Amino acid sequence: MFCDIELAGRIERAEAQFIGACGAAAARRRGDRTGFVIPIAGGVASYAEPDSPLNKVAGLGFAGRPDPAGLDAVERAFAGRDAPVQPEISSLADPGLLETLARRGYRLVSFENVLGRPLGGVVEPVAPPGVTVDHSGDDEFETWLGVVVEASLNPDTQGVPWHEEFPRAILENAERDAAGLVRRYLARFDGAPAGGGSMRVADGIAQLTGAGTAPAFRRRGIQSALLATRLADATAAGCDVAVITVQPGSRSQQNAQRRGFGLLYTRAVLALLS
Repeated sequence: MFCDIELAGRIERAEAQFIGACGAAAARRRGDRTGFVIPIAGGVASYAEPDSPLNKVAGLGFAGRPDPAGLDAVERAFAGRDAPVQPEISSLADPGLLETLARRGYRLVSFENVLGRPLGGVVEPVAPPGVTVDHSGDDEFETWLGVVVEASLNPDTQGVPWHEEFPRAILENAERDAAGLVRRYLARFDGAPAGGGSMRVADGIAQLTGAGTAPAFRRRGIQSALLATRLADATAAGCDVAVITVQPGSRSQQNAQRRGFGLLYTRAVLALLS
């Protein structure tokens, strides 16, 4: 699948909207002034709480470069929380943006890959022996949350590791903040909760917003089944593209490419320490 600047802009706008909505949900959950969501140059700067995966700047580079005053405001906001500013910049964004950030002292921390595949045709079902995948309702949210967080805390070691690790309680909070924005899926193996995933639909894009398998149930096709179910639902919802963010060289990337995903672009994760 070929990704041009227009498609990358759609994907990055969807990502910025999602991060902003999660940040707003975190503020409602906390009921205080710890967090913030600041629009900036078509993207968003979000801070939820200390050590949260929602603390980032997303979506820059497709609606003009941020002006110095806007960057100053964002940097002051993060500094006031004693947190680094971490923009995630697409390789298809305005090339001048990286130069602007470099002059302000930002440094490269890591990369992540955005994969995609076109939708519209029939999605081949995947049904490994003993594995079932169902929509997960509010009545089993805690079950879904437990298996997803456990998977996140015990990642596969293939490929480049994530540059950050998050405490269990903070991961649980982030998943709770996103819960009202995504469709959740629970996978079972012989009836036992074994894995979970989620998906958000926006502007014809199916964002596969996370999936994981509990360590005891890995290598049994659960990730493939979760992926196939979400792709079928995305097709039924009228999406024309599905996207997933992975670490370079990871098993998640390998599994996605086996299901027809290809590399659309890479994001550079930068940091300005407070």
